[in-house]
Amino acid sequence: MRRGEVLILATIGVVVAGLMARNAISLHSAGQQDRGIPFYSTANPGLTREAGDLYRSNNCRQCHSLWTVKSPFESVPAPALDGIGSLRSEQWFYQYFSAPDPQSIVPSRLKLEYRMPSLAGLPDDERHTLAQYMASLKVKDWYLDATRAAEYEKLTGKAYPGVHAEN
Repeated sequence: MRRGEVLILATIGVVVAGLMARNAISLHSAGQQDRGIPFYSTANPGLTREAGDLYRSNNCRQCHSLWTVKSPFESVPAPALDGIGSLRSEQWFYQYFSAPDPQSIVPSRLKLEYRMPSLAGLPDDERHTLAQYMASLKVKDWYLDATRAAEYEKLTGKAYPGVHAEN
C-alpha cells in the first residue's frame, strides 16, 4: 500500500471510531434506553402467511410499505401499514375492502391512477383475511400519536392537528 492510501484509511478509521465513541457517550449520558421497534402484529403464523400472499398477489406493496422504512424517493404517498390496526378495527377494514369506491370511506388526494383500488371483487374470505391481518398490525402506546400523525399527514397532505382519530 502506498503512503497516501494508508493515511486515507487511517483517517477514515479515526473518524468512524470517533463517531462510535460519541454515539456511545450520548446514549449513555442521555439515560434513555432504546425502546425498540414500536410495531408488532398479533396475527398467528397462518394468518400472516395467508395475508402476506394476498398482499403480494394484489400488488399492495406497489403503494404501501409494511415492516419497512418508507423511501423518501417513493412517488406514491400511500399510508404505511405499520401500526394501522391500532387506528382502525377489523370491521372497518372489511367494510373498506368491500366498498366499490374506497374513496367514499377515506377520501384521497392522490391522482386517479394512484388511488386505492376497490377490493370488492375479491372473494369474501380473502377480504376477511386482509381485514383481520390489517387489524392485527399494532403499534406500542408510546408511538401511537406518531402513527396517527403520519397517517393523517399522508391522507390529507396537512400537518397533524393533534386531534385523535376515531377507530
